[in-house]
Amino acid sequence: MLTLLLKSRILSRWQTSSVLSSYYHSNSGVYGHRKQAVRPGQYVSNNALQNRIENSNVYRLIEAYRLHGHKKATLDPLSLQQEHDPHELSPERYGIMSGSDIIDINGLFYNNNITSMSVSDLIVQLEKQYCDTIAAEFQHLQTEEEREWFAEAFETKHDIDINDERKIDLANLMLKSQAFDHFLASKFTTLKRYGGEGGESMMAVFDEIFRCSAQAGIEEIVICMPHRGRLNFLTCLLNFPPIRIFQKVSGISEIPPGSKGTGDVVSHLYTSVDLNYEGKTIHVSFIPNPSHLEANNPVAVGKCRSKQQTLQEGDYSLTGESQQGDRTLCLQVHGDASFSAQGIVSETFCIAECPHYNVGGSIHFIVNNQIGFTTESNRGRSSLYSSDLAKINGYPVLHVNADFPEDVIKATNIAMNYKHKFRKDVIIDFICFRKYGHNELDDPSFTQPIMYNVIKTRKSIPDSYAEQIVGNGVCSKEDLAGKQQDWSKTLNENFAAVQSKPVEPYDLQRQWSGYRQSPGEVTVWDTGVNTDVLKYIGAKSVTLPEDFNVHPTIGKNHCDRRLQKLVEGEGLDWAAAEALAFGSLIHQGFNVRISGQDVGRGTFSHRHVMLVDQITDEIYIPLNNISDEQSGHLEVANSALTEEAVLGFEYGMSIDNPKSLVIWEAQFGDFFNGAQPIIDTYITSGENKWLLQSGLVMLLPHGMDGAGPEHSSCRMERFLQGCDSSETIIDGDDVNIQILNPTTPAQYFHLLRRQMIRDYRKPVVVVAPKILLRLPAATSSLSEMSPGTHFQPVLGDEKMKVDKVTRVVFCSGKHYYAIQKERDSRNIDNMAIIRLESLCPFPTAELQKELSKYPNAKEYIWTQEEHRNMGPWSFVSPRFENLVGCKLRYIGRDVLGLPAVGIGHIHQSQAQQLITDLFQ
Repeated sequence: MLTLLLKSRILSRWQTSSVLSSYYHSNSGVYGHRKQAVRPGQYVSNNALQNRIENSNVYRLIEAYRLHGHKKATLDPLSLQQEHDPHELSPERYGIMSGSDIIDINGLFYNNNITSMSVSDLIVQLEKQYCDTIAAEFQHLQTEEEREWFAEAFETKHDIDINDERKIDLANLMLKSQAFDHFLASKFTTLKRYGGEGGESMMAVFDEIFRCSAQAGIEEIVICMPHRGRLNFLTCLLNFPPIRIFQKVSGISEIPPGSKGTGDVVSHLYTSVDLNYEGKTIHVSFIPNPSHLEANNPVAVGKCRSKQQTLQEGDYSLTGESQQGDRTLCLQVHGDASFSAQGIVSETFCIAECPHYNVGGSIHFIVNNQIGFTTESNRGRSSLYSSDLAKINGYPVLHVNADFPEDVIKATNIAMNYKHKFRKDVIIDFICFRKYGHNELDDPSFTQPIMYNVIKTRKSIPDSYAEQIVGNGVCSKEDLAGKQQDWSKTLNENFAAVQSKPVEPYDLQRQWSGYRQSPGEVTVWDTGVNTDVLKYIGAKSVTLPEDFNVHPTIGKNHCDRRLQKLVEGEGLDWAAAEALAFGSLIHQGFNVRISGQDVGRGTFSHRHVMLVDQITDEIYIPLNNISDEQSGHLEVANSALTEEAVLGFEYGMSIDNPKSLVIWEAQFGDFFNGAQPIIDTYITSGENKWLLQSGLVMLLPHGMDGAGPEHSSCRMERFLQGCDSSETIIDGDDVNIQILNPTTPAQYFHLLRRQMIRDYRKPVVVVAPKILLRLPAATSSLSEMSPGTHFQPVLGDEKMKVDKVTRVVFCSGKHYYAIQKERDSRNIDNMAIIRLESLCPFPTAELQKELSKYPNAKEYIWTQEEHRNMGPWSFVSPRFENLVGCKLRYIGRDVLGLPAVGIGHIHQSQAQQLITDLFQ
């Protein structure tokens, strides 16, 4: 009865078009269903099955080639790999003695022109198909349909037409890549350029992917790639101006005048460009890469997912993925050694087909150098191939010898068709070599003398292929030379203009148009919302369909309680403030995505933005049903048990669309440790290195509650150490990252909304609460979220009479409530408690204003519950002294080598001693 009464009072009053029309517009979603297994239909015809029975021994031999043929294939361009002749390919093992018997191959072996042949001819065909310079592993695929499709595609690969015009284009492209490497080598003799020599035919992979994408109607391609061949790809296919590379190598900054940034090394450069293929325009987003290998994989997938949501591919808010990948493609380029060794590759595979992370499959292209720096493959991995990790997920692998560019095209064509049909990942293992070692300044013969003796005697792949097509009469030497002369002229002209041509101004384009870099000064943004609208949104956040069977505990303690507090306008807890922030942003047209382990209900069972019917198991997200006109959406992504891949994914989403609030929540604060490479190489440094803005929010639950070393601290000191806030210069909002420690639900509400309301984007680390989620003292009123209110970097003490205050205590976070409770119990009236809600940016002006209120203060104290060598102390101390003009005395725990003790009675003793010391 209480629920019905409160709903009636709120919704009848505020569910009016006049209230909502003055604010925002939107669209909705209703139920979501858990993903169900799909059982494919029979793929092989009855006639084919009958023929397999009648010729079972022959069919077993064919299946052996499909399973083991790759072991005998000629895949190493250096011919250094030990040759295999697997016993599994011996006809005698299958009772086949005669080679002249004619068999019907319908259903046994796919060939478009021949329906019958002798067993000996079949073996010749099988050797040609499975043991040549292109091989495949696909018998581990999960469905018969996939296995049969792949067998047919692979066994008819020679039917893929590569006409003379395409052969000429291919030759010119590889020669162009080679010429670019030679030019850089001659002009910049000390440059580590990580050139493409020995793997120039990788250009055929990229070119074929672009062609197939255009034919399939792909509009957006997101690509990540490590160092090797990166500059070649940029200039030779992505139309990246060579002068920008020459300027960078010459020491000229790539950061335009007037823009704030420090830049990055030349091998991390990136671009965003429109390409024309097959008369169609494809937009390519080539994302920057850090030197931390493979860290860019989930970033690329996340960016691709964001583009799919913008293009509305499928019902992205729930689990339906039927249209994923129809208009978008993710291409992940890898190195062989890092692909098999870096854990983030496995993590990214883990989430590849999970709801809310699926992009309809990625193309994985392994540039297989057969070595990692100076470590041979037999020492650098335990598996036969570097690509073997992909088989865990049941993805097909195509191995191809880089010496044969036309086979490279065929392998790529098969991969693209598979991905487009089955919307699953596929791997191209491109086996090549590095002509000059790990980089051009090494002497690789120190550690691989035999390999590099072979390499020295080889003609380059571009030269060999050019001679081949000239010898076959496809074109003349002069035809190829003309294109190369034009390219050489272009490179020389660009090089000559290095010093005279200015770096182009930085301009945010496409979806980022209208945004800017953060200003140097402190800005304040009105993030309050009309109280009637907040009450309406709050009521809708706990409104369920009549036939929905809510858990009784949630119905009483979550839904009914929130409705009551909305009517009262007081006592709103953390989850309510969050729901109001989400809902108001959604009404304003923004999308909100929260991702992490168990975020639907919350680690501490407080959020419940995603409810599950207790009878049908159906999922319902109330905030996706605020009104019939809403355009924003809430995506609740309960993630796999991984941090690095998921956080990288969310960062990728955040750099793509500034109108989406992307949140990652750790189960406990220090669980971010597993994602440290993403934090260091992307989140805290991405804008300074590459001018890429991100509004990503990281929620890191924090608090010394006696839960032991791994469940207490979010290690805020590490984030503070990684920020670029000065100890001696008053900073504005142009810090690299925000570190906020809010103590009230209203503050949390405002900081979430501020992320979207501002006309620039900054990542934020929220030192998130645990016990404050339900602490009665830590609640807020609707008036604190009404128009004219905003996030306050400093919360002063409104209870003390300023002329009586002799001690000023500064703190940050939940420790405030313990101090306040003790002060009130002792009836102390000369101690003011001031809270730092914003640690970075450091609120110098606000602190000076607070201090000026207390003319009789004689003592200034910093207290924290974290140990002295942790928490904010080492960050705030010099800033108080140098910027605020106030020297602080420290009262708190002593130093420790771990975040917290793990023995309960010691924790309680320390907590009590902390309070005792403060009030002595």
